[in-house]
Amino acid sequence: MTYSLLWLPKALTDAGLTVIEVPGWQNRGHGDEGKVLGVLCHHTCGPLHGDLPDLNVLIDGRPDLGGPLCNLGLGRNGHYWMIAAGKGWHAGRGNWQGITDGNAHLIGIEAENTGDSRDPWPQVQMDAYKRGCAAILKHIGAGPIMCAGHKEYALPHGRKDDPSFDMVMFRKDVAKLMIGWVPPPQPMPAPLKPAPAPIKPIPRPSPPSDPFETAARAVDPDAT
Repeated sequence: MTYSLLWLPKALTDAGLTVIEVPGWQNRGHGDEGKVLGVLCHHTCGPLHGDLPDLNVLIDGRPDLGGPLCNLGLGRNGHYWMIAAGKGWHAGRGNWQGITDGNAHLIGIEAENTGDSRDPWPQVQMDAYKRGCAAILKHIGAGPIMCAGHKEYALPHGRKDDPSFDMVMFRKDVAKLMIGWVPPPQPMPAPLKPAPAPIKPIPRPSPPSDPFETAARAVDPDAT
């Protein structure tokens, strides 16, 4: 069965993002997605190194929870992986703006990060996270408030702590992107100073000639 989120890769690529399609994503899911009302942001709590080392877990699940575990994976290099066009088990019990079935109504994005201080978020990944959420919200006609963190949605409060960044500030940037804000370019490293030019030896002036000898040579070149 082909599920309904077939529009998702194009919505992201139209926003200038890179999307890698996992084979079979069109038919993957725990039944079809319902009406999409927003986005739910997560981090994986996975390995410290690698782009998206949790990819197979997101596709196939864990011993205690069958996959897919989300709709999209987001690697540390800012690339999205399209995992499932149907429901992913990513939300659990919760409530955000009256939505209590997050699996059916919120697109789940799992971004690769350990969730602690060992793993600062790469700027390229954060930029892609915000731009991806903005693109999805624009496509479905929802406002930035419909971008929630799992820690904000999950009940009881405190049950989840992902994602590890400030969702209020994240939504502010998503809101700006939705009205056409272009993030400032990242500062370029200072150019290397050119190597100093080699010092040329200063020619030493010839010793002053004897005026009498000069006059003599003018008359007789062999004069000494």
